This record gives sequence, C-alpha cells and structure tokens, in this order.
Amino acid sequence: MKKFLAMAVAASAPAFAAQASAQSWQNINQRQRALDARIDAGPRDRSLSRTQAYRLRAEFQQIAMIERDYRRNGLSQAERRDLDRRFDRLSYRVEAERRDRDNHYG
Repeated sequence: MKKFLAMAVAASAPAFAAQASAQSWQNINQRQRALDARIDAGPRDRSLSRTQAYRLRAEFQQIAMIERDYRRNGLSQAERRDLDRRFDRLSYRVEAERRDRDNHYG
C-alpha cells in the first residue's frame, strides 16, 4: 500500500507543478494589484516613508513597461520567467523596506 501511494504521489507531482506554474502566471494581474496595494498602503500605515514608496512605485512602473513591451509580440516562456523574477525581487524589496523601520516616522 505504501509503495502504491508513493508511486501515485510521484506520478502526480509533474502535473501538479505544471498546474501551479500555469496558475501563478494566470494570476499575474492579481499579483500586480496586490503588490501595488502593498506599496500604496505603506505610507498610510507608516511602514514605508513617502520616499521609499516613491522609489518602489518607480520600480513597479518600470516592470509594468517591460511587461507591455513583452506583450506586444506575445509573451515567450523566457519573458514570463523574466517578469516573474522581476516581480519576485520587487515583492521582496517591498517587504524588506516595510520591515526595516528606517521609514523616518520614528
């Protein structure tokens, strides 16, 4: 029984990974909205200074422009991965800036 269960899990792993990958890409617009909202919320909840939010917003806009350029000719897999990496880095920076307490609010 354990052997059968292990084989079933191993057989379903690639399908699950492909589905998760497809879902993460389908939700790119949701991901952008959530990241945008986190940047906007920073100055309101004082986890980001206006200067920090401005810099993060500028980086967000640069990525959005790159995405528009990519979408003009249809997105390749490499372009999708590039956008994912760029949004991952920006998301990490937003969280790091929000936690660093160097936001000039005291």
